[in-house]
Amino acid sequence: MKRLKIVEQITIVFFFAVLIPMTISGFIINNINQQSVRSQLRQSAVLIANMVSDEIDFFIEQNNMTLNQIAYTLDYFPEQAQKQDFFNMVKEKYPGCEGISIVKYQAELDKLIEQSRQAKKATLYTKLKNGDYLTITYDIDELKNHLFKSLDEDDRQIYVLEDNGKLLAAHNYTEKTFQKTMELLPKYRRFDEPVIFGDVKNQPLVYVTKPDPNITIIVNTTEGVTKTAITDNRIKIILSVLAATLTIIFITALYTYYLYINIRQLFKGIIAISKGNYNRQIRLLTTTFTPYEIVFLAFEFNKMANAIHKSYLQLQKNNKELKELNEFRSNLIDTVSHELRTPLTSIQGYTSRLLRQDIIIDEETKQKSLRIIKEQSEKLQRLIEDLLTIPDIERMRLKTVNEPVNLSEVLERSEMLLRKKDGHEIIIDIDKNFPLIYADKGRLEQVFVNLLENAVKYSYPDSTIKVETEIKKDDAHIYVKNDCDFIPKDKLQRLFGKFIRMDDNTTRTTRGTGLGLFIVKGLIEAMNGKIELYSSQDCGFCAEVVIGVYKDAASD
Repeated sequence: MKRLKIVEQITIVFFFAVLIPMTISGFIINNINQQSVRSQLRQSAVLIANMVSDEIDFFIEQNNMTLNQIAYTLDYFPEQAQKQDFFNMVKEKYPGCEGISIVKYQAELDKLIEQSRQAKKATLYTKLKNGDYLTITYDIDELKNHLFKSLDEDDRQIYVLEDNGKLLAAHNYTEKTFQKTMELLPKYRRFDEPVIFGDVKNQPLVYVTKPDPNITIIVNTTEGVTKTAITDNRIKIILSVLAATLTIIFITALYTYYLYINIRQLFKGIIAISKGNYNRQIRLLTTTFTPYEIVFLAFEFNKMANAIHKSYLQLQKNNKELKELNEFRSNLIDTVSHELRTPLTSIQGYTSRLLRQDIIIDEETKQKSLRIIKEQSEKLQRLIEDLLTIPDIERMRLKTVNEPVNLSEVLERSEMLLRKKDGHEIIIDIDKNFPLIYADKGRLEQVFVNLLENAVKYSYPDSTIKVETEIKKDDAHIYVKNDCDFIPKDKLQRLFGKFIRMDDNTTRTTRGTGLGLFIVKGLIEAMNGKIELYSSQDCGFCAEVVIGVYKDAASD
């Protein structure tokens, strides 16, 4: 089964938890709104139909009252001229009144009413006491203004029909819509109550038929009204749901982006640790959207990585020390096997010769054998002292007893202790008035014995070894020089290491432990001095020793 990534999981959860519910909610809200608006459209259409019907009733009742008042007043005007003047005065007083007249017969009344219809005028009448008919004619436009005055801003179409189906008055009239409405109007209609008809739910049609006068009022909810009331609201609802969805998507995407970036950082950190990069740190993109748990995990991971890195460094250091210790052990065994075997063999050989009873040994041979035994014993002693000095140097526990020392005596004594010169001449250049230096005499002799022995080993055959001295400020500078091949600077610094030799360990063209310069450096530093090595074409090799001058001697 495929394991989904966090982004994929959030997308699926978002789809089922947000998009589908939002879509269903929008659909439900849209339908509820549509039902509500449809009911409101029907109620408002019925309300408008009743309002127009009431306006017509009010108009007829008002004009009937006017006719009755005129008829009552006519009894006070016996002359026809007086009656005509009264009619003119009433005509001027009532706006929209086209004329007032008296007709004697029903046929004349019918003819007048028909003429008014054709001229798009409205004629109302009442019967007088003498049997004549008092008529008043109104302009249809005035009737329209009276009926539709409060509906100027309403976009519905309103028709007022006579009993024969002719259009008496209209509001927002269009021929196409009127014809379509007439096709839907039932032939048999109920009186004095609003009736909804038509086949479009969102465009309700309402009619009210009145028996006296026999007219029909129709209210048509047009497509424009429906669009404004339902379609526009539907679009607003859809846009609102879409805006809310987009906002949720944006916030979710932003949150997912920050979450995904930070989780990837955690993944990279874990992968780096698994590959051995213990120094890797997690750097989060910290914002308001970064969860506390992620920040906590990153902090603890970095803390763990630091601890592992420190342990790793310590382990490397320990491994290096173990490697050095192992190398030291190997070199020590190698040194013992090469450097101790020769003097021990010589001592055993000459001792066995002196102990033999089967031969006579002359005095000169005895003395020679004893000198060789003594030299080899001293060699062993120096070797053992060197080996015993190493731990103290490494642990910086080497103790020296510094005192005023005559450098000239130390150099002469060191030359004497040198086991052999191999044909090299040693020239010591030191002034008789050279001041005393402050050092450990025994250790200082050990230093120069090692330096002179080293110079003898690695110099050209029959070349001269030079020891030069000078005073600089409050320090004595002693230079031990020998002629040899040029030594690169990087190799010079390595000579202070343990068991480091100029020749190859396997060939061993010269004898020695490779500890001389290491011990020399440790002894000089223990006496608060320092040593530097140089090499050039003019002077093959030079060891410069700097030791402080004895203060009292310097002041003298």
